[in-house]
Amino acid sequence: MVSLIKQLDWKLNFAVLFLIAAGLVTLASGQPDLFWKQLIFAAIGIVVAVTFVFLNWQSYANYRGAIFGIYAISILLLIIAGFFAPSIRGTRGWLVFGGIHFQVSEFAKLALILVFAKFFSRKNIGIAKLSNLLGSFIYFLVPAAFVAFQPDFGSALVLFCIWFGFLLVSGIKYRHLVIAIIIFSILGGVAWNAVLEGYQKDRIVGFVFPDRDPLGVNYNVIQAKIAIGSAGLLGKGFGQGSQVQLGFLPEASTDFIFSAFVEEWGMIAGLLLVLAFAFLIFRIIRIGLDADSNFGRFVCLGTAILFAVQFIFNIGSNLGLTPVIGVTFPFLSYGGSSLLTNLIFIGIIQSVFTRRSI
Repeated sequence: MVSLIKQLDWKLNFAVLFLIAAGLVTLASGQPDLFWKQLIFAAIGIVVAVTFVFLNWQSYANYRGAIFGIYAISILLLIIAGFFAPSIRGTRGWLVFGGIHFQVSEFAKLALILVFAKFFSRKNIGIAKLSNLLGSFIYFLVPAAFVAFQPDFGSALVLFCIWFGFLLVSGIKYRHLVIAIIIFSILGGVAWNAVLEGYQKDRIVGFVFPDRDPLGVNYNVIQAKIAIGSAGLLGKGFGQGSQVQLGFLPEASTDFIFSAFVEEWGMIAGLLLVLAFAFLIFRIIRIGLDADSNFGRFVCLGTAILFAVQFIFNIGSNLGLTPVIGVTFPFLSYGGSSLLTNLIFIGIIQSVFTRRSI
C-alpha cells in the first residue's frame, strides 16, 4: 500500500487539495454550518478515492457487463429520483437517506464517462459511421432525458457537452460536426418553444441583455460582479466580504462561490485558484495521453472535459460570460454528491497513472 501511494501523481493531488481547502475556507467564512458537512464529505471522498486507486479499471473494462451495469444502475436511480423522490428546490433530483441528500445526476456523469470510455475505446477508429454516432448519442440521450425531466437542464447540458467532447477527441470529421451543430441548433429552437420553462428562458434572455431586470433575473450575476469588482488585489479579508456576510450574494456556497472567495481573498488569490484548476486539467490530460490503454485514456479525457465544462459555466456565470445554469465549480463549491463523485474520478485517474508503463 505504501509503495502504491508513493507512485501517485502528487502534483495532481496537491491541486485537488488546494481547491478543496479554498472551498472550505470560503464556507467557514460565510456559512460555517456547511463547512463541517463539506469537510466530512471531503474526508469520506478521499478515503473512497484511495480505495479506487487499488482497482485495476482496465481489467474491469474488459468485462462489458461491469461498465454497462454501472450505467444501468445510474439510469435506474434517475428513474427512481424523477418519479418518487421529494421535490427539493423545484427538482426531483435527490435521493434522501436519513439526513443525507444524494444528487443522482452526479452519478450519471460518472456512469456516462465510463460507458463512453468503453464505447469510444472500441469504436473510435470507425466513429464516423452513422451507426456508431447514433449509438453514442443514445447513450447520452437516455440519462439526459431523465435529468431534464427532473427538471435539471444545467446537468443535462453538461451531459451533452460530455458526449460532444468525446466526439471531438475521438477524431470525428469536421463536416460531421457541422451537420451535428446544425441539427442541434434546430433542436434548440424546438426546445425553446416546447420544452424550456419561463424562468429558464428568462435566464437566457437576461444573459443576452445583462442590464435587464437588475432586481430579478440578473440580480445574482450583478451581485457576483460587485463582489469581484470590490475585492481589489488582496481582498477584504476573512469574514469581511460585505456581499457574502450581509447576504447580498445569493448561492454564495455553490453557484457563486468563486465570487465569494475573490471578495475576501482578492484578485491575486482568484487568479491562483484559476491557475490551480488549469494545472489540474493539464495533469489529467497528461496522464490520459500517457495511459497504456484506450479505456484509461478516454476516462482521463472525459474527466477533463467534465471538469472544464463545469468550470467554464460556473466561473462564466460569475463574470456574466455564460448563462446561470446551476453548475458547481469542481472541488470548490459546496455539495457532497459533487465532491464525492469528483474525488472518485481522481481515484480512477490515479489508478490509471500508477499502472502506466514506466
